[in-house]
Amino acid sequence: MEAEIATTAAGLGGSTDFSLISLFLRADIVVKAVIVILIVASIYSWAIIFDKQKLFKRINESSIAFEEKFWKSRSAESYYNSLPNKSEDPLTKIFKQGMAELLKSKSKNSETRMNRVSRALEGSAYKEIEIIEKRFTFLATVGSTAPFIGLFGTVWGIMNSFQSIAISRNTSLAIVAPGIAEALFATALGLLAAIPAVVAYNKFNNDSKKYSQKIENFSRRFISII
Repeated sequence: MEAEIATTAAGLGGSTDFSLISLFLRADIVVKAVIVILIVASIYSWAIIFDKQKLFKRINESSIAFEEKFWKSRSAESYYNSLPNKSEDPLTKIFKQGMAELLKSKSKNSETRMNRVSRALEGSAYKEIEIIEKRFTFLATVGSTAPFIGLFGTVWGIMNSFQSIAISRNTSLAIVAPGIAEALFATALGLLAAIPAVVAYNKFNNDSKKYSQKIENFSRRFISII
């Protein structure tokens, strides 16, 4: 009887399809859930990566253009009056907020005026950096948890493989190969989701710090000239 089971299992093992789709379809509900979660997390991570890549390219270019025009202008107020009502450049919006506060508090004494402008610049800068760093937490979360989610799917799949051995009373590799393949597929997906997310998070976090420093430098120079 055992010989018949072994022969049947070997035949099944030899003809088993190990394509990714087949591995997913053969997996049980828990492993399927893990795979779906990791695929969705990976797709959303890549969407964030492309979005943030375009964002940093755009704001770096627009901020360079803004600073060149600002320092060449006759006065901060004349440049402020020439700016459009709406702008997507964070540095421009911070400057407009500071100038609006400056013009609004002209009747105040110098120290009060500077304090109010400084607070306006700081508040606007904080808001802009918060927008820039939006969804950074998701990348960090995927990078830190995806390998463990994949590992959970792997452990679950291997448990099923051992159950197959116990039920069939056969230690042939053909019995456990499909289950192990499904389990390792979950691990691979976990790493596939985590690695780009970690790399992207570190890069964008560094880009955000550099941009924050640019905002801080501009704010200091702006305060010094008014």
